[in-house]
Amino acid sequence: MNTTEKVIFEQFPYWEKAIGVNLAVDSAKLLVFVGCGTSFNLALSLAAYSNMAGRKAIAVPGAEWVNRPSAFWSEWRDTHVVALSRSGETTETVAAATASRAAGAFVTALTVEPESSLAKNCDRLVSAETHPDEGIVMTVSASLMVLLGLQMIGQHVPGSVVGSARKLAGALDNALPGIIADRTHFVFLGGGPLFGIALEGALKLMEMSQVMTQAFHPLEYRHGPISLVDGKTAVVMLYSSDQREAEIKLVSELKEKGAVVIGLGGPGDVEFPVDADLSLAGLVLLPALQVLGERAAQARQIDTGSPRHLTKVVKLA
Repeated sequence: MNTTEKVIFEQFPYWEKAIGVNLAVDSAKLLVFVGCGTSFNLALSLAAYSNMAGRKAIAVPGAEWVNRPSAFWSEWRDTHVVALSRSGETTETVAAATASRAAGAFVTALTVEPESSLAKNCDRLVSAETHPDEGIVMTVSASLMVLLGLQMIGQHVPGSVVGSARKLAGALDNALPGIIADRTHFVFLGGGPLFGIALEGALKLMEMSQVMTQAFHPLEYRHGPISLVDGKTAVVMLYSSDQREAEIKLVSELKEKGAVVIGLGGPGDVEFPVDADLSLAGLVLLPALQVLGERAAQARQIDTGSPRHLTKVVKLA
Protein backbone atom coordinates (compact mmCIF):
# COMPACT_ATOMS: atom_id res chain seq x y z
CA MET A 1 0.00 0.00 0.00
CA ASN A 2 1.52 3.32 -1.05
CA THR A 3 1.10 6.58 0.85
CA THR A 4 -1.70 7.97 -1.34
CA GLU A 5 -3.77 4.82 -0.90
CA LYS A 6 -3.08 4.81 2.83
CA VAL A 7 -4.25 8.40 3.24
CA ILE A 8 -7.43 7.85 1.22
CA PHE A 9 -8.55 5.02 3.48
CA GLU A 10 -7.39 6.72 6.68
CA GLN A 11 -9.22 10.02 6.07
CA PHE A 12 -12.44 9.25 7.91
CA PRO A 13 -11.35 9.99 11.50
CA TYR A 14 -10.50 13.51 10.29
CA TRP A 15 -14.06 13.86 9.01
CA GLU A 16 -15.38 12.85 12.43
CA LYS A 17 -13.36 15.61 14.09
CA ALA A 18 -14.68 18.25 11.67
CA ILE A 19 -18.35 17.28 11.82
CA GLY A 20 -20.57 19.49 13.94
CA VAL A 21 -18.48 22.65 13.94
CA ASN A 22 -20.78 25.69 13.79
CA LEU A 23 -19.58 27.65 10.79
CA ALA A 24 -22.69 29.47 9.55
CA VAL A 25 -21.97 32.39 7.20
CA ASP A 26 -23.46 35.87 7.47
CA SER A 27 -26.31 37.24 5.36
CA ALA A 28 -24.17 38.70 2.56
CA LYS A 29 -25.92 39.33 -0.75
CA LEU A 30 -23.56 37.01 -2.62
CA LEU A 31 -21.17 34.22 -1.70
CA VAL A 32 -18.19 33.92 -4.04
CA PHE A 33 -16.33 30.62 -3.75
CA VAL A 34 -12.80 31.03 -5.13
CA GLY A 35 -10.13 28.40 -5.71
CA CYS A 36 -7.68 26.83 -8.16
CA GLY A 37 -7.51 23.27 -9.48
CA THR A 38 -9.18 20.87 -7.07
CA SER A 39 -10.25 23.80 -4.90
CA PHE A 40 -12.11 25.38 -7.84
CA ASN A 41 -13.90 22.09 -8.54
CA LEU A 42 -14.98 22.01 -4.90
CA ALA A 43 -16.00 25.69 -5.15
CA LEU A 44 -18.34 24.83 -8.03
CA SER A 45 -20.03 22.16 -5.96
CA LEU A 46 -20.32 24.35 -2.88
CA ALA A 47 -21.77 27.25 -4.89
CA ALA A 48 -24.43 24.95 -6.33
CA TYR A 49 -25.25 23.60 -2.88
CA SER A 50 -25.45 27.14 -1.55
CA ASN A 51 -27.92 28.17 -4.25
CA MET A 52 -30.01 25.08 -3.54
CA ALA A 53 -30.09 26.15 0.12
CA GLY A 54 -31.34 29.63 -0.83
CA ARG A 55 -28.03 31.49 -0.58
CA LYS A 56 -27.01 33.16 -3.85
CA ALA A 57 -23.51 32.04 -4.81
CA ILE A 58 -21.06 31.76 -7.68
CA ALA A 59 -17.72 29.98 -8.12
CA VAL A 60 -14.77 31.67 -9.83
CA PRO A 61 -11.20 30.49 -10.51
CA GLY A 62 -8.71 32.39 -8.39
CA ALA A 63 -6.89 34.06 -11.28
CA GLU A 64 -10.16 35.16 -12.88
CA TRP A 65 -11.37 36.74 -9.65
CA VAL A 66 -8.08 38.61 -9.27
CA ASN A 67 -7.84 39.82 -12.86
CA ARG A 68 -11.44 40.40 -13.99
CA PRO A 69 -13.92 40.23 -11.11
CA SER A 70 -16.36 42.50 -12.92
CA ALA A 71 -16.92 39.74 -15.48
CA PHE A 72 -18.59 37.75 -12.69
CA TRP A 73 -19.97 40.30 -10.20
CA SER A 74 -19.91 44.07 -10.26
CA GLU A 75 -20.58 44.91 -6.60
CA TRP A 76 -18.22 44.39 -3.68
CA ARG A 77 -20.63 45.58 -1.04
CA ASP A 78 -22.33 42.72 0.83
CA THR A 79 -20.08 40.21 -0.91
CA HIS A 80 -18.60 37.34 1.07
CA VAL A 81 -15.62 35.66 -0.59
CA VAL A 82 -14.77 32.13 0.50
CA ALA A 83 -11.21 31.36 -0.60
CA LEU A 84 -10.37 27.64 -0.74
CA SER A 85 -6.77 26.44 -0.67
CA ARG A 86 -5.33 23.33 0.91
CA SER A 87 -1.91 24.88 1.48
CA GLY A 88 -3.12 28.42 1.96
CA GLU A 89 -0.19 29.44 -0.23
CA THR A 90 -1.65 29.16 -3.76
CA THR A 91 -0.58 32.41 -5.42
CA GLU A 92 -3.83 33.25 -7.21
CA THR A 93 -6.04 32.37 -4.24
CA VAL A 94 -4.03 34.41 -1.75
CA ALA A 95 -4.07 37.32 -4.21
CA ALA A 96 -7.84 36.94 -4.64
CA ALA A 97 -8.36 37.07 -0.88
CA THR A 98 -6.11 40.11 -0.48
CA ALA A 99 -7.72 42.01 -3.36
CA SER A 100 -11.22 41.17 -2.15
CA ARG A 101 -10.56 42.52 1.33
CA ALA A 102 -9.01 45.67 -0.12
CA ALA A 103 -12.14 46.19 -2.21
CA GLY A 104 -14.41 45.87 0.82
CA ALA A 105 -15.56 42.25 0.70
CA PHE A 106 -15.60 39.99 3.73
CA VAL A 107 -13.21 37.07 3.23
CA THR A 108 -13.28 33.62 4.78
CA ALA A 109 -10.25 31.37 4.31
CA LEU A 110 -11.08 27.69 3.97
CA THR A 111 -7.84 25.74 4.38
CA VAL A 112 -6.14 22.98 6.35
CA GLU A 113 -3.11 25.16 7.09
CA PRO A 114 -4.02 27.63 9.87
CA GLU A 115 -0.61 29.36 9.80
CA SER A 116 -0.59 29.97 6.04
CA SER A 117 -0.51 33.21 4.07
CA LEU A 118 -4.21 32.83 3.24
CA ALA A 119 -5.03 32.42 6.93
CA LYS A 120 -3.23 35.70 7.60
CA ASN A 121 -5.10 37.54 4.82
CA CYS A 122 -8.71 36.87 5.73
CA ASP A 123 -11.44 38.11 8.05
CA ARG A 124 -12.33 34.65 9.28
CA LEU A 125 -10.47 31.36 9.25
CA VAL A 126 -12.19 28.00 8.80
CA SER A 127 -9.77 25.11 9.18
CA ALA A 128 -9.59 21.46 10.17
CA GLU A 129 -6.83 19.03 11.00
CA THR A 130 -5.82 16.86 8.05
CA HIS A 131 -3.79 13.69 7.57
CA PRO A 132 -0.09 14.51 8.06
CA ASP A 133 0.98 12.10 5.31
CA GLU A 134 -1.11 13.56 2.51
CA GLY A 135 1.15 14.09 -0.49
CA ILE A 136 0.90 16.02 -3.73
CA VAL A 137 -2.47 14.58 -4.73
CA MET A 138 -5.32 16.20 -2.76
CA THR A 139 -7.49 13.58 -1.08
CA VAL A 140 -8.49 13.98 2.57
CA SER A 141 -8.02 17.77 2.49
CA ALA A 142 -10.41 18.02 -0.47
CA SER A 143 -13.04 16.03 1.41
CA LEU A 144 -12.57 18.16 4.52
CA MET A 145 -13.01 21.42 2.62
CA VAL A 146 -16.31 20.17 1.16
CA LEU A 147 -17.46 19.04 4.61
CA LEU A 148 -16.56 22.39 6.18
CA GLY A 149 -18.07 24.29 3.26
CA LEU A 150 -21.37 22.44 3.55
CA GLN A 151 -21.54 23.31 7.24
CA MET A 152 -20.79 26.95 6.38
CA ILE A 153 -23.91 27.20 4.22
CA GLY A 154 -26.03 25.65 6.94
CA GLN A 155 -26.14 22.04 5.78
CA HIS A 156 -26.34 19.56 8.65
CA VAL A 157 -23.68 16.90 8.14
CA PRO A 158 -24.60 13.83 10.20
CA GLY A 159 -22.01 11.42 11.52
CA SER A 160 -23.54 8.73 9.33
CA VAL A 161 -21.86 10.22 6.23
CA VAL A 162 -18.57 8.73 7.42
CA GLY A 163 -19.90 5.19 7.23
CA SER A 164 -21.65 5.90 3.93
CA ALA A 165 -18.48 7.24 2.31
CA ARG A 166 -16.31 4.45 3.69
CA LYS A 167 -18.76 1.79 2.49
CA LEU A 168 -19.00 3.25 -1.02
CA ALA A 169 -15.22 3.58 -1.38
CA GLY A 170 -14.73 -0.01 -0.26
CA ALA A 171 -17.43 -1.37 -2.57
CA LEU A 172 -15.99 0.38 -5.62
CA ASP A 173 -12.49 -0.70 -4.67
CA ASN A 174 -13.59 -4.33 -4.66
CA ALA A 175 -14.66 -4.00 -8.31
CA LEU A 176 -11.39 -2.43 -9.45
CA PRO A 177 -9.22 -2.55 -11.42
CA GLY A 178 -10.97 -5.21 -13.50
CA ILE A 179 -13.86 -3.00 -14.59
CA ILE A 180 -11.47 -0.35 -15.94
CA ALA A 181 -8.80 -2.64 -17.41
CA ASP A 182 -7.60 -1.49 -20.85
CA ARG A 183 -9.80 1.62 -20.83
CA THR A 184 -8.00 4.65 -22.23
CA HIS A 185 -10.82 7.22 -22.25
CA PHE A 186 -12.60 8.15 -19.02
CA VAL A 187 -15.69 10.34 -18.78
CA PHE A 188 -17.23 11.64 -15.55
CA LEU A 189 -20.83 12.82 -15.66
CA GLY A 190 -22.58 14.72 -12.88
CA GLY A 191 -25.21 17.44 -12.72
CA GLY A 192 -26.13 20.24 -10.34
CA PRO A 193 -23.85 20.15 -7.28
CA LEU A 194 -22.31 16.93 -8.59
CA PHE A 195 -20.82 18.62 -11.66
CA GLY A 196 -17.94 20.02 -9.59
CA ILE A 197 -17.49 16.56 -8.06
CA ALA A 198 -17.42 15.00 -11.55
CA LEU A 199 -14.75 17.52 -12.55
CA GLU A 200 -12.79 16.61 -9.44
CA GLY A 201 -13.08 12.88 -10.18
CA ALA A 202 -11.79 13.50 -13.69
CA LEU A 203 -8.93 15.65 -12.41
CA LYS A 204 -7.94 13.05 -9.84
CA LEU A 205 -7.83 10.22 -12.35
CA MET A 206 -5.97 12.32 -14.92
CA GLU A 207 -3.25 13.58 -12.59
CA MET A 208 -2.83 10.22 -10.86
CA SER A 209 -2.89 7.89 -13.88
CA GLN A 210 -1.88 10.27 -16.72
CA VAL A 211 -4.91 9.14 -18.74
CA MET A 212 -6.99 11.71 -20.60
CA THR A 213 -10.30 12.36 -18.85
CA GLN A 214 -13.34 14.55 -19.43
CA ALA A 215 -16.24 15.75 -17.29
CA PHE A 216 -19.64 17.02 -18.39
CA HIS A 217 -23.16 17.69 -17.21
CA PRO A 218 -24.90 14.42 -18.14
CA LEU A 219 -27.42 15.63 -20.70
CA GLU A 220 -24.82 17.87 -22.34
CA TYR A 221 -22.81 14.80 -23.25
CA ARG A 222 -25.06 13.97 -26.21
CA HIS A 223 -24.26 17.33 -27.77
CA GLY A 224 -20.97 16.44 -29.45
CA PRO A 225 -18.70 14.69 -26.94
CA ILE A 226 -20.58 11.40 -27.32
CA SER A 227 -18.86 11.03 -30.71
CA LEU A 228 -15.71 9.88 -28.86
CA VAL A 229 -17.36 6.92 -27.13
CA ASP A 230 -16.06 3.49 -28.13
CA GLY A 231 -14.98 0.20 -26.60
CA LYS A 232 -12.10 1.89 -24.77
CA THR A 233 -14.37 4.32 -22.91
CA ALA A 234 -15.23 4.09 -19.21
CA VAL A 235 -18.03 6.34 -18.00
CA VAL A 236 -18.48 7.22 -14.33
CA MET A 237 -22.07 8.36 -13.84
CA LEU A 238 -22.78 10.32 -10.67
CA TYR A 239 -26.54 9.98 -10.49
CA SER A 240 -28.72 12.81 -9.19
CA SER A 241 -31.98 11.79 -7.56
CA ASP A 242 -33.88 14.57 -9.34
CA GLN A 243 -32.64 13.58 -12.84
CA ARG A 244 -32.41 9.82 -12.46
CA GLU A 245 -34.75 8.80 -15.30
CA ALA A 246 -33.01 10.97 -17.89
CA GLU A 247 -29.59 9.81 -16.71
CA ILE A 248 -30.62 6.14 -16.92
CA LYS A 249 -31.60 6.66 -20.57
CA LEU A 250 -28.25 8.26 -21.31
CA VAL A 251 -26.38 5.40 -19.65
CA SER A 252 -28.28 2.92 -21.82
CA GLU A 253 -27.17 4.80 -24.94
CA LEU A 254 -23.56 4.89 -23.79
CA LYS A 255 -23.52 1.15 -23.13
CA GLU A 256 -24.95 0.51 -26.60
CA LYS A 257 -22.03 2.48 -28.05
CA GLY A 258 -19.47 0.30 -26.27
CA ALA A 259 -18.71 2.17 -23.05
CA VAL A 260 -18.45 0.42 -19.73
CA VAL A 261 -20.43 2.37 -17.12
CA ILE A 262 -19.75 2.66 -13.41
CA GLY A 263 -23.05 3.73 -11.89
CA LEU A 264 -22.71 5.58 -8.60
CA GLY A 265 -26.25 5.84 -7.29
CA GLY A 266 -27.90 4.14 -10.26
CA PRO A 267 -27.62 1.56 -13.06
CA GLY A 268 -24.46 0.71 -14.96
CA ASP A 269 -22.36 -2.29 -15.87
CA VAL A 270 -21.56 -2.16 -12.19
CA GLU A 271 -23.89 -0.33 -9.80
CA PHE A 272 -23.12 1.09 -6.38
CA PRO A 273 -25.77 2.54 -4.05
CA VAL A 274 -25.03 5.97 -2.60
CA ASP A 275 -26.38 6.05 0.93
CA ALA A 276 -27.04 9.81 1.06
CA ASP A 277 -29.43 12.24 -0.56
CA LEU A 278 -28.30 14.81 -3.10
CA SER A 279 -27.52 17.39 -0.41
CA LEU A 280 -24.68 15.19 0.91
CA ALA A 281 -23.88 12.99 -2.08
CA GLY A 282 -20.99 15.17 -3.25
CA LEU A 283 -19.14 14.61 0.01
CA VAL A 284 -19.90 10.88 0.16
CA LEU A 285 -18.68 10.33 -3.42
CA LEU A 286 -15.25 11.94 -3.06
CA PRO A 287 -13.31 9.07 -1.41
CA ALA A 288 -14.64 6.57 -3.97
CA LEU A 289 -13.46 8.78 -6.82
CA GLN A 290 -10.06 9.10 -5.15
CA VAL A 291 -9.84 5.30 -4.95
CA LEU A 292 -10.72 5.07 -8.64
CA GLY A 293 -7.86 7.38 -9.57
CA GLU A 294 -5.41 5.44 -7.41
CA ARG A 295 -6.40 2.06 -8.87
CA ALA A 296 -6.21 3.40 -12.43
CA ALA A 297 -2.67 4.61 -11.67
CA GLN A 298 -1.65 1.30 -10.14
CA ALA A 299 -2.95 -0.54 -13.21
CA ARG A 300 -0.48 1.54 -15.22
CA GLN A 301 2.31 1.13 -12.65
CA ILE A 302 2.37 4.85 -11.88
CA ASP A 303 3.43 6.08 -8.45
CA THR A 304 0.90 8.65 -7.27
CA GLY A 305 3.34 9.80 -4.61
CA SER A 306 5.22 11.72 -7.29
CA PRO A 307 2.80 12.58 -10.12
CA ARG A 308 4.45 13.92 -13.26
CA HIS A 309 4.92 17.72 -13.51
CA LEU A 310 2.98 18.41 -10.27
CA THR A 311 3.92 19.99 -6.96
CA LYS A 312 2.00 20.14 -3.70
CA VAL A 313 1.79 23.94 -3.80
CA VAL A 314 1.49 26.06 -6.93
CA LYS A 315 3.34 29.33 -6.43
CA LEU A 316 3.83 31.78 -9.27
CA ALA A 317 6.87 33.99 -9.47
